[in-house]
Amino acid sequence: MALYFDIDSLPRFEHAVLTIGTFDGVHLGHRTILDEVVRHTKSVKGESIVITFEPHPRKLLFPGQPIKLITPLQQKLDLIVKAGIHHVVVAPFTREFSQLSATEYIRDFLVKKFQPHSIVIGYDHHFGHDRKGDINLLKEQSAEYGYKVFEIPAQLIDEAAVSSTKIRKALAEGRISDAGHMLGRNYTISGTVIEGNKLGRTIGYPTANIRHSEPEQILPAIGIYAVYARWQGTSFKGMLSIGHNPTVTDDKSIKIEVNIFNFDKEIYGDMLEIEFVARLRDEEKFDSLEALKDQLHRDKEYSISVLK
Repeated sequence: MALYFDIDSLPRFEHAVLTIGTFDGVHLGHRTILDEVVRHTKSVKGESIVITFEPHPRKLLFPGQPIKLITPLQQKLDLIVKAGIHHVVVAPFTREFSQLSATEYIRDFLVKKFQPHSIVIGYDHHFGHDRKGDINLLKEQSAEYGYKVFEIPAQLIDEAAVSSTKIRKALAEGRISDAGHMLGRNYTISGTVIEGNKLGRTIGYPTANIRHSEPEQILPAIGIYAVYARWQGTSFKGMLSIGHNPTVTDDKSIKIEVNIFNFDKEIYGDMLEIEFVARLRDEEKFDSLEALKDQLHRDKEYSISVLK
């Protein structure tokens, strides 16, 4: 496995079988494509390559339409490698790169940089300036440049019924289970434990306050969730709140707080990875701390029942 961030210093690949995409989320639809790349690579005894981009092309092309990511870059790269890919190339998506015509993209980028034996691509993939390039153009130019094109059938991708857009929508609506099904794994975020107001410990539910380490990654909708909290390689059951804590404050800033069950370590400054398993309920404003405490007791019981 190798990662490359400089497209001007790439090695010469042997029988390169490649695919291209943003792969945000590395979801089940993406896995269909990656599995085909691995399969074709084995058949030609070659090297598999995924070309992805940083930043996400939509950030440059549509700056007025901010996009929240499903997977931060490092997590995306880890997931691609785990799928069995030999090489991952992170190409800088610059204004100059975005201006390449579709034919320039094939000649000056794909062929010149990678000398592909085969290109594996989805039926709906577009590339080049104004997205004018497609699989038909790749096939038209394959004889000239000596590569083969393998199309992922529409049926295979459509059967997955998955897209990064659908996953972002599910997360934004708090449909954490739907997002997990489309991802093929539970959704995760990471962050540093910071000082809070320590109110939770006064009612028997101490929480670790988390500063999200990836501000560009999408947070699930405001609400209460059953989660696993991973600290120093060990997972612990817990429940987590994303919201404003309206029972105890009028502060409208979003806070992330996790109550880790049967855990009493001092972990300020440490990293926690949060794995979302189920949504328990909406955030509520209670009439008293005692009412909040009663609800937290019910939340904990519910969390324990869904966390295996």
